[in-house]
Amino acid sequence: MGDGRDLTLSDYRNLAELRRQIRRFLSFSEAVAKRHGIEPRQHQTLITLKGLPDDVAPTIGEIASRLFIRHHSAVQLVDRLVAAGFVVRTRAQRDKRQVRLRLTASGSALLRKLSIVHRLELERFGPELAQALNAVIRKSR
Repeated sequence: MGDGRDLTLSDYRNLAELRRQIRRFLSFSEAVAKRHGIEPRQHQTLITLKGLPDDVAPTIGEIASRLFIRHHSAVQLVDRLVAAGFVVRTRAQRDKRQVRLRLTASGSALLRKLSIVHRLELERFGPELAQALNAVIRKSR
């Protein structure tokens, strides 16, 4: 599909099914976050912080980059997470001007609950998502 050739009806159906499967998981994820008292973007922020590679500094800029949002939007997200007691800001050891983010114990506990529920959902419906993705990838090779 990526080489400019025409798309078949099957290609469109595969893309539509992939989008449906992604949307189903995202809809589930949004609902679970709200049931646990946080907004979906806040959940995304928590998991982004927890999942950063060791060599990546947990900064507002990094959160903004990984969530594909503007810096000021990331600041607002983090402000709300700090107010809720899920994240703390600290100064970097070497450069005191740089602010680092860290999950609190309650932030880690909430993220663990959410992640367990998400993993169970993926164990149930992940194969359908993988099948939809594979159908698109196979056709594009």
